[in-house]
Amino acid sequence: MIRDKKTFNYKKLLLGVLVFIFISIGIVRYIFTEKFTDTAESKPDFTLTATDFIKEFQLNDSLANKKYIEKIVAINGSISEVETADTTANIKFTDTLTGDYIIFAFQQQHLAAAKKLQQGQQVSIKGSCSGGTYSEILGIKYISFKRAALNN
Repeated sequence: MIRDKKTFNYKKLLLGVLVFIFISIGIVRYIFTEKFTDTAESKPDFTLTATDFIKEFQLNDSLANKKYIEKIVAINGSISEVETADTTANIKFTDTLTGDYIIFAFQQQHLAAAKKLQQGQQVSIKGSCSGGTYSEILGIKYISFKRAALNN
C-alpha cells in the first residue's frame, strides 16, 4: 500500500514537471518569435529635439528612463556620426559640450535609407527607447534606441 502511494506521488511530480516544461517552451517560443509593428508606421508618443532629450537624461536619468523606456520617441536633430556595416546602421546625435549622445539602431527594412544619411544632416528619427546609461569608463551618458526608422 505504501509503495502504491509513492508511485502515485512520483506520477504527480512527473506530470507537474512535464506541464512546466511545455509551458516554459511555449513562453520562450513566444518571446523569440514576437513580431513588432514597423516603427515607420507607429505614431510617436513623444517628439523632442536631440538637445532637449539629452538634457532630460542629464538632469535625472531615472525619471527620464521611467518616462521613455519602451515608448516610441521621435528625435529631431543634426547627425553627428553615421556608423554602417553590411547588416547594420547606427546614427548618433551628440551633445558637443558633454559628449553625451543618442544612438539609433535601424530596423532591417530601413537600413537602405539609414545608410544614405550623412553627418551634419538635419533629420527626424523615431524608435523604441531602450533607456539611458552612464558609462563610468567614458564619463558620458548614452541613450539607445532600437527598431529605428526615419520619421517622415
